[in-house]
Amino acid sequence: MVNPDPDLCRFLARDLAAADLRSAPLRARWGEEADDAIGRTLRTPALRGLDDADDPQAVLARLLVFGIAQPVRNVDRALPHTGSAGLVTLGLAVTDGESVTPTATVRPQSFGDDSGDGEWWIAADLDELATGGGSLAADYVLGVGGASITLAGLQLPTPATRVLDLGTGCGIQALRAARYADHVVATDISERALAFARMNAILNDDLDLDLRHGSLFAPVAGETFDRIVSNPPFVITPRATGVPTYEYRDGGLVGDALVEQVVTGVGAHLAPGGVAQFLGNWETTDGEDGLDRFRSWIAASDVPLDAWVVERERLSPIAYAEMWIRDGGTAPGTPEHDRLLTAWLDDFAARDVSEIGFGYVLLRRPHADPTLARYEHLPQAIPAPGALGSHLADALAAHDRQADLSDDELVDCALVAASDVTEARHHLPGEENPTVIELRQGGGFARTLSADPALAGLVGACGGELTVGQIVGALAHLLDVDVDDLRASLLPAVRTLLVDGFLRF
Repeated sequence: MVNPDPDLCRFLARDLAAADLRSAPLRARWGEEADDAIGRTLRTPALRGLDDADDPQAVLARLLVFGIAQPVRNVDRALPHTGSAGLVTLGLAVTDGESVTPTATVRPQSFGDDSGDGEWWIAADLDELATGGGSLAADYVLGVGGASITLAGLQLPTPATRVLDLGTGCGIQALRAARYADHVVATDISERALAFARMNAILNDDLDLDLRHGSLFAPVAGETFDRIVSNPPFVITPRATGVPTYEYRDGGLVGDALVEQVVTGVGAHLAPGGVAQFLGNWETTDGEDGLDRFRSWIAASDVPLDAWVVERERLSPIAYAEMWIRDGGTAPGTPEHDRLLTAWLDDFAARDVSEIGFGYVLLRRPHADPTLARYEHLPQAIPAPGALGSHLADALAAHDRQADLSDDELVDCALVAASDVTEARHHLPGEENPTVIELRQGGGFARTLSADPALAGLVGACGGELTVGQIVGALAHLLDVDVDDLRASLLPAVRTLLVDGFLRF
């Protein structure tokens, strides 16, 4: 049992700091290539970098990062305030008197946001890196993964009074929210997850999180928040005998019904102007596209909502099932893997599911009528996913500002092309005029947009001195077209470019 004793957690934080169990020193110690291999669940290169050293950093890296038992005397020396007995009391290890065997990991996790760079220590259950594989327990508590890092980077960095982390797990999103919020409420259906979240809050600056037990919005009935963030248990799992369920990823409902419940229920818990951000899956079923089904969920909300849904990938039923069966610790090529794959494919076939989408969701409770409805498929690589929170905040602000402007007011604005925007022109051999003009974004979602000569010329002329109307007039003369027709064709594109970050006020 995980026991987040406050005094022992504080002692452990002091010992971890003294041992310099942090990302950069460890990476320097075992080398960049070995550190990169850890992300592929390969620990041998890093362990070779530690060699046989028994200094506190090496001992704690083996014990708490890689899950390898260590002699009691070495652990007691590495943790002078906590001791091996303290680890056992915390529920992080067991001992036979000679060696200490970890039952959880405590790993450093670096991060960066608008407030600067930082680092957390994250305690969670032993994973494949520590155990080498095998099936997971039903109440398994996941540590830092790709999805949690992604969502942390998506969180808007703007100040908020009250934030809800719905389904907190080990508390990563709550820790991120605490950097910009006055008060953070974190809920989970798992008591074990809440214990890890409490421990991580104390390990990291002794944060005072308001932790509550319960499912979905039940623990916060009647309450509203400025921000709601969630990495919910959205994984689609067949409701069939013998298929394991895991609290950290499975909400116990059929198909994508849990994500639907979050979408239709979140508006009532958002204060006016409040924003919800979460990850999710949605199915294409009965021939209806997943994003179209998502639109219907927004329409079914009792509270009108602005919506921006970014679908990052679409998987076939086979690929989706393979991914999550492997995530549960069942190796391909085994009879158990074949049995589970059959159950997944039977479930998808019975419900006529042809694709499963995954992506980012941003919903907002507007002060008046909704003005934002974007549902888009953006599979391209993103150069700086950790900076997406700032990009989304800027995009919302730009959307609101341009939405408040009439066309006549917009043409009087002097806009500036963003510094990360470049232009590419493609010519056929021997041709003077380009056949394709592309505007490319270096940051944000790294969008590439096709442009005609007029739009490319407008963006190129936006330097903050000429108004949009002046630029359109000059382009109309240059291209020998009617100025009113050109204005009508360009202004909708200008509005989109402002929201996407190609142009700025």
